Amino acid sequence: MKTKKTIRIIILFLAVMVFNLTGCKKEEDPDTSSLQQLSKDQGLVETSSNDILNEINDVLSSGSDKNFKGLPCNVTIDSSSVVNDTINYSITFNGANCSNTYTRYGNATVKKNINTSWGTTETKVIVNYINIDITKTATEKTVILNGMRTFENLTGDYLFNLGTSVNSVSHKITGQLEVEFEDNTTVSWSVNRKRTFTGAPGELVVTNAGLGSADSYSNLVWWGTNRQSELFYTETTQEVVHKQICDWKPTSGIILHRVPSANKSATITFGYDNDNQPISGNNCPVKLKLDWEKDDFSGTVFLLLP
Repeated sequence: MKTKKTIRIIILFLAVMVFNLTGCKKEEDPDTSSLQQLSKDQGLVETSSNDILNEINDVLSSGSDKNFKGLPCNVTIDSSSVVNDTINYSITFNGANCSNTYTRYGNATVKKNINTSWGTTETKVIVNYINIDITKTATEKTVILNGMRTFENLTGDYLFNLGTSVNSVSHKITGQLEVEFEDNTTVSWSVNRKRTFTGAPGELVVTNAGLGSADSYSNLVWWGTNRQSELFYTETTQEVVHKQICDWKPTSGIILHRVPSANKSATITFGYDNDNQPISGNNCPVKLKLDWEKDDFSGTVFLLLP
């Protein structure tokens, strides 16, 4: 009898242990969906806003202020407004870009000193995004951008001279953006980054580095609130490289998302293929790797590029 009773006690004890372990695992399994969403959102915002900046660069580099040439597709420009020493460009986007990677509708205004060419070192312009609705063709994901940014030509010269008389051209972008996503969520983000172009037209390579600082964090490229109204900080830990031949997708580099209030973070490493392996040679990326940490837990997921 004692043996049977002992066996029952042992079985009951083991059952309780299994229940507790299973229960604990479920309770302790952290939700990383917000980190994944932030990574997707930031990738979409960065690439779509870069597309607009690239087209504004084309406008500013196109020649005389009254004689535009080599303009982006489905764009109209009015440069008739001059106030004192400032020329005001009104740019209207109305359809797909020339590579058909994005469609964009809306307006931007650009203010520039009329006596200074865009190719002059440290020339600054003020760019306003006004309800620019951008859809990425491959994914049909859409964002609406509003806000003001300072766009500075740090080194001077023009991208079309790369590969001939110029080895690199660097631009700096600072300011704020309000971003509206498809679920009508609106967030406010700050940006401070440098983009350095090398290579030659058609095969350009751009390297991105964060220059911002806020709340004791440095090397920030973006910071603000995510869709869950949590304050986040994204820093560049290894400069992110984008290639024109890969439709400007990030081919290498590392960034770090921090969400201090929720004690969570994610390290994003770019440059992975469909098999979750690092790309090599001239191959273009399909995925990114997200290494997350939440409290005392951690893990890894691979995500398709947004």
